[in-house]
Parts: sequence; structure tokens; C-alpha cells
Amino acid sequence: MITGGAGFIGANFAHYWLAQYPQDRVVVLDALTYAGNMASLAGCLELENFRFVHGDIGDQDLVETLLAEEGLDTVVNFAAESHVDRSIHGPDPFVTTNVVGTHSLLKAAKKVWLDGGGRPHRFHHVSTDEVYGSLTSEEPPFTETSPYAPNSPYSASKAASDHLVRAYHHTYGLEVTTSNCSNNYGPYQFPEKLIPLIILNLLEAKPLPIYGDGLNIRDWLYVEDHCRGIDLVLRKGRVGEVYNIGGNNEWRNIEIVRLVCSLVDERLAASESLRQRFPRSPVCQGHTAESLITFVKDRPGHDRRYAIDAAKSRNELEYAPLESFETGIRKTIDWYLANETWWRAVMNGSYRDWLEKQYA
Repeated sequence: MITGGAGFIGANFAHYWLAQYPQDRVVVLDALTYAGNMASLAGCLELENFRFVHGDIGDQDLVETLLAEEGLDTVVNFAAESHVDRSIHGPDPFVTTNVVGTHSLLKAAKKVWLDGGGRPHRFHHVSTDEVYGSLTSEEPPFTETSPYAPNSPYSASKAASDHLVRAYHHTYGLEVTTSNCSNNYGPYQFPEKLIPLIILNLLEAKPLPIYGDGLNIRDWLYVEDHCRGIDLVLRKGRVGEVYNIGGNNEWRNIEIVRLVCSLVDERLAASESLRQRFPRSPVCQGHTAESLITFVKDRPGHDRRYAIDAAKSRNELEYAPLESFETGIRKTIDWYLANETWWRAVMNGSYRDWLEKQYA
């Protein structure tokens, strides 16, 4: 079962898993909130061994029924409210989904897998490097033993869910693993996050909003590398352990935006058909995309730097990212240029209202 499987990382994981293990039975459970999109599962829905269920992870009875009736032995929990900015404006859904929802999943897994006599299983929980807090430019990257120091309602809710997963292993014997990843990017990412927001805004000649001085640093992980990392944790990871999955790609936000601007300008300059599709883009007006960069007021509690030390995953699981940021970002840009129908569909009125409120 892939929870949150119609969201960005969950959908990519569903595609990845079905390609790698075409014989497996896969059930996706997703409540289809603002970031869930059935179109992200195109190509999976037609498969006989794939089932989509529109439901909430907080519905314990539903989860128990699915685990039992489908004979599922693995849960990969992606379901989460995940955008820091939204958590600042309204933290309640983050506590409901990330804390209470994860607890409901754990209770369902315990009842079906343990209370009924016990059978082989795995509950894998997908978390974030943000639970570790913020780093200075001089500090070493986060390891699995770094103390938790969440600084936003989002990261605090994820930290709480991590602790619940750990507790269900140590108290009840539930066979769990947890992975903490760095910033993901790639296909199917909802366009409120930095990289797709920049790509799509510059195609429409809209401002490219950069928080503060733009010098905040993130470790960027191409989403398919993240999927491979989780696969390795499921197959090789030790029960009860935490594994950090990073991209070895630390970039300042302003550097990312400038690179994306340059690459999109390059793509449009070389393609008449793209210029015809996006006539408002700066290239078509004789300007560069960088001319749209706009610095906006920094968000509250903005962590300065995240960085992942993935040595444990490398040594125990033989994990290493295949994509550099330079190769991954080109693939990402090409995907958004080729999938205009997908991103146009998700940029509805509520999305536009949120952007206006956030960056006003």
C-alpha cells in the first residue's frame, strides 16, 4: 500500500515500483487533497494489479479492510501535508494528517499484522530532513543521530509522526523503517514548490519570488533517486532503523533559480514551437528570465541550511544518487515543458488565490 500515492513523491514511487516489480499487487490510498492528482497515476490505473482507493489515512477501518482483503504486507507512508508555507498559515491540517493520520495507520497495521497472530510485514515511514532543524554554513550535514529540532509546524508534525513510528516498533514490535530525505524535485511536483513554481512562472512572464536574500541552502534530491533509496531500505534495511536519503547537491536558492532561468531560456531559444506555445516568456520579448527575479519578505522561521549525510545508506544499502542536479534539473524542465496539460489542470482558482496571498 502506498499512502499519499497520488501526490508528488508517492505517484513517482508508484510508477517506479510497478516498473521494477510488475508482478506485485499495489494499492494506492489517497484523499486527493489540493496536491493529489489522479492524472499523476496515468499508466498505472489501467493495470490489473493496481488499485486506487479514494480515502483518508485517518479512516482506520478502511485501512484495516484494505490490508486484510488485499493481503498487503507492506505500507509505504507518503501521506502528509508537506508545504512549510501552508503550515505557517494554517497548522491544524498538518497535525491532523501527519500526526493523527499516521497514528491511525499504525493502529491499523498493528491490528491486522500483529494482533491477528503475527505475519511478516513492513511499515515504512517517509520523513524529512527538516525534523533536524537548521544548519549553519560551517556545520556538518545531518546524520541519523542528529537531535530533532523542528522549526515549523510542518517539521514539528513530521517529527511527532517519526516518534510514533519508533514507539510502535519498540513497544509493540511492529516492523518499521523510517527514511529522512532532502528536498525532492522532478515530475508531478505541485507548482507551489520552488522549482516548478519558477519554471511555470517564467513561462508566463510572472515574477519569480525569492525569499529574503536567496542564500538559503538546500540539498536537492531527484525524485527517482529517492524512490530507489526507499526500495533499498525496504529490501536491505534493518528493522527499526532510520536511513537518511540525500542527493549530495547543496545549492543556494538563488543559484537554483538562475540556473533554471538559463536552462529554460536556452530551451525556448532553440525551439520555435516552444516559443509559439509560450509567447509571453521573456525570451519571446527580447529579455532573459532572470529579469523576473523578485525578492520578497522572508518567511517566518526560515531554516538557513539543510544537508544530508547519507553515509549510513551508502554503506549498508549501497545507495548513491544517479542524478546530479545539472542532469536532474534538465529532465525536470523537459517534463514540465512536455506536460502542460497536467500542470494547467492543477493550477485552479484555489491555487492562484493561495499564491496571491503567500507572495503579496
